Amino acid sequence: MNDFKPVSDDVRSSQRIFKNHKKTMKFSLVSIFSCIAAILQAAGGILPGIGYLISPLATAPILLCSIFSIPFGMISYFLTMMLLFILQPTELIVYPFTTGLLGIGIGGAFHFFGERISIVATGAILLMVGIMSLLFILGFPVLGPASPGSFSFLTTGIIFLFAFLYSWLWVELALILYKRLKRMII
Repeated sequence: MNDFKPVSDDVRSSQRIFKNHKKTMKFSLVSIFSCIAAILQAAGGILPGIGYLISPLATAPILLCSIFSIPFGMISYFLTMMLLFILQPTELIVYPFTTGLLGIGIGGAFHFFGERISIVATGAILLMVGIMSLLFILGFPVLGPASPGSFSFLTTGIIFLFAFLYSWLWVELALILYKRLKRMII
């Protein structure tokens, strides 16, 4: 089964190489990743309809930046929030709890875990916590009007199933994107 297969040592060696780059190079990459993430996330508010299909792609830049370095991934996460404050303030409600949190979670999990299932589970748990915080603590209907306003085990189960599948998809996409970008950045 592919889920229990360890992530290649390629990721670990690239993290060591990234550490040796000058800070100017690192901050340039962080700013580029942040700009891309902010533009993709803002697409949901700027281009209604098609923009909602584009905005989930904002996970990729944060995730890739976090794979290389957790501190620089966090900087990219917060810088993206600042850019969204300027570009599309309404996205500031959703981004920190869903798209950005998933990118930070999966990218950070690449540093701590070796197996894909652990990385997927970390991303799924963080995404589920983010969605449930929006739904039940802040009362923001992130799932639309069909979601209940109060806690429900059925809703929680559906959210976890969605978060797990979505996180699994992003782990696989991250590995594909990583292999393609690795040659350009490192």
